[in-house]
Amino acid sequence: MTDHPARAVPRPALVGIFGGLFAGYLGLTAVIPVLPAFLRDRHAAGDLVVGLVVTVTAGTALLVRPVAGALADRYGHRTVMLAGALVAALGGLLYFLPLAVPALVAVRLLLGAGEAALFTAGAVWTVALAPHHRRGQLIGLYGVSMWGGISAGTFLGATLQQVSFTAVWALAAAAPLLAAALIALVPVPHGEPGTAAPREPGTTAQRKSGGGGGLLLRPALLPGTALALGAAGYAGLAAFVVLHLDARGIGSGVLVLSCFSAVYAGTRLVIGHLPDKLGPRRVAAWSAAGEAVGLTIVALAPNLPVAVAGGVVTGVGFSLLHPSLALMVMNRADPTRQGAAIGAYTSFWDLGLAVWGPVTGLVAATLDYPAVFGVGAACAVAAAAMAAWIGRPAGGHGGTGRPGKPGSERTEARAA
Repeated sequence: MTDHPARAVPRPALVGIFGGLFAGYLGLTAVIPVLPAFLRDRHAAGDLVVGLVVTVTAGTALLVRPVAGALADRYGHRTVMLAGALVAALGGLLYFLPLAVPALVAVRLLLGAGEAALFTAGAVWTVALAPHHRRGQLIGLYGVSMWGGISAGTFLGATLQQVSFTAVWALAAAAPLLAAALIALVPVPHGEPGTAAPREPGTTAQRKSGGGGGLLLRPALLPGTALALGAAGYAGLAAFVVLHLDARGIGSGVLVLSCFSAVYAGTRLVIGHLPDKLGPRRVAAWSAAGEAVGLTIVALAPNLPVAVAGGVVTGVGFSLLHPSLALMVMNRADPTRQGAAIGAYTSFWDLGLAVWGPVTGLVAATLDYPAVFGVGAACAVAAAAMAAWIGRPAGGHGGTGRPGKPGSERTEARAA
């Protein structure tokens, strides 16, 4: 599959997809800062129950992402993304009911499935619509839309909590409905991925893409593992940078997190084209190495300016790791199974957070806070090495250049 170099990005379509993702995540995350107080106020819930209800969505998201991607390949990206938005809206409406804790857990599981369908189908749709030379950049901007929705949702949810829980539930239902409307307005020209009849199992296309299913889809397996390794640093930074700086008598760890988040988004806006320009292998390896350097700076920081600098370096590096690895997945997956591949790849993010959350907690409890960032840095170095290795095309595949040459990577990308 090739793209004409002058092919224009269909801006109205991207507005609908990016806007739908933003609005969907706004509704999904508006309840996050509210649920702990709601559970304690209405159900006298303890910390264990609060943690379960808030985080249980990751379980279904982990399992549903590959399925949602495969369904998007088969039935169309808009159909699956729209279904995800409508499921999210239904979940928001269910908050209005006087539900017991087990029923709330079920609602949260349903919302995890909706989030997985919304994000995964939209990600592959974005790539399908993009000119080849801008795929990595648009994957990055798609992620910015998600994080923007998360930031706006948590802020608005906390603000509306001062009014009432009902006001938060209304936002949780209304925002995904707006997302569904934006997605439904995006036209799908004949011939877009997902509109053609699916191939039968066992065809040449399936064998090319590596076969398998779920997380084991071959094009996603190694890039996904690298992404899961990179997630260790993020998990440690988010959970322990405040405590780490407080223990050192520095304080203001929230400022480090804020700078990390701002730089994370800004990097994609300013230099998000680098995976397309320089090749995803090179940028992924550099990005993971940058994350490792930033985490090391945070671990050793003697004062706040150095800690902030570490957060900035970590944010720059981590920002381009995901889109670079995602571009590797797309370049290696058969066009008829790109949705399944990107769904499987994204599931490794959920898996990484599920693993590294308790692991970093154990490291902090048994060693010390700097060790948390040391573990994250070591995992980032491993991710850099893996990205540099898996990005090398196998002999004779993807172009005529020798493996490891920058030109061969771009040739492989054009042949995907």
